Amino acid sequence: MKEFKPQAKWKSKLHEVIYEADTPAGKSFDILLFILIIISVILVMLESIDEFDARYHSELLTLEWVVTIFFTLEYIARLISIKKPLKYVFSFYGIIDFLSTIPLYLSYILAGSQVLLAVRAFRLLRIFRILKLVKFMGEASQLQSALRASRAKIAVFIYVVLILSVIMGTLMYIVEGDDSGFTSIPKSIYWTIVTLTTVGYGDIAPQTNLGQFLATVIMVLGYGIIAVPTGIVTAEFTKNTKDNTRDDDGFLVHVNTQACPNCSVEGHRDDATHCYNCGHPL
Repeated sequence: MKEFKPQAKWKSKLHEVIYEADTPAGKSFDILLFILIIISVILVMLESIDEFDARYHSELLTLEWVVTIFFTLEYIARLISIKKPLKYVFSFYGIIDFLSTIPLYLSYILAGSQVLLAVRAFRLLRIFRILKLVKFMGEASQLQSALRASRAKIAVFIYVVLILSVIMGTLMYIVEGDDSGFTSIPKSIYWTIVTLTTVGYGDIAPQTNLGQFLATVIMVLGYGIIAVPTGIVTAEFTKNTKDNTRDDDGFLVHVNTQACPNCSVEGHRDDATHCYNCGHPL
């Protein structure tokens, strides 16, 4: 049997800890990462409170450096533990991890009175760290697949809603006119969309009986329309869930968090020996 080189052994162990959550070390790493992400987002929120930031600025900055250094080490570790790091760099998670790491460094590189606004914007990029929490959602990939499979139906649905909004908005402009605040067709369409989505700001309201009747119709339609995209995505999600939990013969299979050391793709079956994406041995 071919033995792993020492370098391959530690890379394999590092990959196991960082990319897989089925092992004790992997679970501990994910829990630590989860806690740090939450702390980081809270720090960003606290820094936006001027009084709090003025009083505890040094403490907040110290905590932020601790979090940033950890995320930097995590990003480097992810790069060196896989065979094709560029695949990770340009993946969704790779971009999010990069955006989560660089803001504090950029704020010091570009420090200066003339770029204070830019510095503030770069630091606010840390809020993207909350997207790293997607990694901890077991059904995230299934939801992504469901949304992708539903995009054509949802596009048609949005197209119909826009047509309906234009028609109803134009009717409201004709019926109500300037006196009720419907000063133009675009503004009337804006009111229709706000009403159709059941938001109802109340900045514009119909005054005539016919206008109020049309508004009632739009409100009722709004409740029915909201359920449509939810049903579409739910149906696709249920279909994907069934497809992902049963094999070709209809038997239940289990999917784990094991990630391919070559391409970083997750979601392999427990009995899989090779990556379903690139064919690399697991």
